[in-house]
Amino acid sequence: MKIEVLDNKESLAIRATHLIAGYAEQAIAESGSFTFAVSGGSTPKRMLELLAVNTDIDWPNVHLFQVDERIAPAGEPDRNLNMLLPLLLKVPLGSFTPMDVEAENLDDASAAYQTRLAEVAGKPPVLDLVQLGLGSDGHTASLIPGDPVLEVADRDVAITGQYQGRQRMTLTWPIIDRSAAQLWLIAGESKKSAVQQFFVDDPAIPASLVTKDRAQVLIDEAASGI
Repeated sequence: MKIEVLDNKESLAIRATHLIAGYAEQAIAESGSFTFAVSGGSTPKRMLELLAVNTDIDWPNVHLFQVDERIAPAGEPDRNLNMLLPLLLKVPLGSFTPMDVEAENLDDASAAYQTRLAEVAGKPPVLDLVQLGLGSDGHTASLIPGDPVLEVADRDVAITGQYQGRQRMTLTWPIIDRSAAQLWLIAGESKKSAVQQFFVDDPAIPASLVTKDRAQVLIDEAASGI
């Protein structure tokens, strides 16, 4: 695990865009494409804005996926999709696969998302990069403390129970753990306690399910407690 402490959220976002450009360049040079899954939450919002104007990324060869999404109608302000809209202007048609959280049958929709991942990233799918966050309760993606989704080991996409008023569709820990690299973005004083658990792989928090030998962690001073 590589750890960098940045001054603030803006520095964190800038550094993240530079790292993502590097991951993209390497993946495209090696395989001709870059498969990248992006999390929701407030921390990556600025990063996504900066990525949308980044000219160092070969966007025609990028395949973009969601790490998780709230089960909510289109247009709801808490949908993660809203944050991705500026970035979607860069990605070719068909190269972004949104989670179909408006489907009548969510289990079928999660299975279809897994099928799409396999079409693009192999079977089992291995993503080049998964961007993750850390909640103050230790969750990452929508791997929520106490939720049965934490026990899912035979599927790459699953539906959670209720959390903060919404169910979610999420990548499960096996596909996250299987990815070639993970980029963690952690910011804010409210994360300090969870960060200490995260760094010692405390099994009490879901974020510890993910092996960190391929992890790059960007954390701001507020979250680090420095």
